[in-house]
Amino acid sequence: MSVAVRMLRAGDDTVLANVASDVFDDPIDAAATAAFLEDPRHHIAVAVDDGTVVGFVSAVHYVHPDKTTPEMWINEVAVASTHRQRGIAGDLLNAVLAAARELGCSEAWVLTDRSNDAGMALYESTGGRAHPGNTVMFEYRL
Repeated sequence: MSVAVRMLRAGDDTVLANVASDVFDDPIDAAATAAFLEDPRHHIAVAVDDGTVVGFVSAVHYVHPDKTTPEMWINEVAVASTHRQRGIAGDLLNAVLAAARELGCSEAWVLTDRSNDAGMALYESTGGRAHPGNTVMFEYRL
């Protein structure tokens, strides 16, 4: 069977009822899923193989007081180990980038470590340009 990529919308909660074990970091929560899908600024593309979600890209588009157009922040990219090296991550990322274009976003951005060879290859292969220097991400646990 072929892998289908689609953007989820409000009411698509049941799609995330069957997910490969190594796709998300934690178990899917029904209330969080509904809240995510009901928020029009949250976006998730999923790859489904024979009824099982085998990959996703999640993102959020936002507006900012000093920007005239919205931007898309790509939060997370994941593909099940059984489905890697098939172009699925690129298809998922391209689906989210297409959604960003439809929303009128002026740019999309994602953070990764320079040592993340797979991530660097993915983002470059889909038209991303790495910023010079060594960007550091700080995380706050609240």
